[in-house]
Amino acid sequence: MSTASTRPLAGITVVTLEHAIAAPFATRQLADLGARVIKVERPGVGDFARGYDERVKGLASHFVWTNRSKESLTLDLKNPEAQAVLKRLILEQADVVVQNLAPGAAARLGISYEALASEKPGIIVCDISGYGNDGPHRDRKAYDLLIQGEAGFLSVTGTPDTPSKAGASVADIAAGMYAYSNILAALFHRANTGQGRHIDVSMLESLVEWMNYPLYYAYQDAPPPVRAGASHATIYPYGPFPAGDGGTVLLGLQNEREWLAFCETVLRQPALATDERFSSNSRRHGARDELRAIIAEAFSTLNTDQVITRLDEARIANGRVNDMADVWSHPQLAARNRWREVGSEQGPIPALLPPGIPGDADARMDPVPALGEHTDAILMALGLSREDIDRLRAAKAI
Repeated sequence: MSTASTRPLAGITVVTLEHAIAAPFATRQLADLGARVIKVERPGVGDFARGYDERVKGLASHFVWTNRSKESLTLDLKNPEAQAVLKRLILEQADVVVQNLAPGAAARLGISYEALASEKPGIIVCDISGYGNDGPHRDRKAYDLLIQGEAGFLSVTGTPDTPSKAGASVADIAAGMYAYSNILAALFHRANTGQGRHIDVSMLESLVEWMNYPLYYAYQDAPPPVRAGASHATIYPYGPFPAGDGGTVLLGLQNEREWLAFCETVLRQPALATDERFSSNSRRHGARDELRAIIAEAFSTLNTDQVITRLDEARIANGRVNDMADVWSHPQLAARNRWREVGSEQGPIPALLPPGIPGDADARMDPVPALGEHTDAILMALGLSREDIDRLRAAKAI
């Protein structure tokens, strides 16, 4: 059983200059594994994601999600004294630096990989940006929606008439995941060689990696996948179907064995299994309007539970279209005891255990920090006196 001192990243310190989603999501996962994460924020304002909404007891939903288990240090990095404190903190304590500031900002602050590695060869620096550290798009602003468009995601998502963005910030999440995994790899590399590493993660490259199936499907100017709403673009039946009680059931067929079982057990129309119109996936895909009408008619006399019961009997993959209230009370999450509480300045907040982490002793689930909550403690541990801290606060450097 793990304890705080034996979690995988115990003893690793991360200093992060981050905002929004991509970098905070990456560093929160490092904190989940036991790393100490010091989040540097602007005095009085902080990470601008703190102001996105007030849906969680007055706190912002994005911020609560991506910032638990961190320490908040306020520094006004336009102030030379604050810059000096940051540089000292990194050189004396940091194993990893993460930043998703504007292009070129880290270099101007003297905390680029090149600047830090010359004094601390083992440092790991992860830059997260929209388009990467070079190239013609380097300086373009990059919000999640814009990257979904640039990466081709919008071209295959939505209905034939209307492209749609993902409901979650998939470009930010993809970049955060690749930053997280590359930092873990860099820590292994440093353990083996003593050398740090520079990591350059772009949102565009991260989401394009996720787009490789539609890219290969459209290889050498072949027609790309069509926008098919919640249905699959090339496999049918695969997607949402209405039940007679107004509910919606998701189902997916992957092979001919499942098609036979679907016809016999679910539709109870075994003759369809040998109907020439539907005798292969490509033919079912081509005749999807006809087949959809048949399925809708068969389901119209059944409620949602009855449809799911038949699908389960036929061993056809299926699911419900849950709303957020349904997910909060999802029976599988409850049965696996995946919900916990974390602290915050507004009191306890429910939080999901990180996927893959088995239980309480292994998961770090510390509070979501108030802005600047840990500033004095961090600076005093760095060797600054109370007088030094008071002077910096009076000068609005912290």
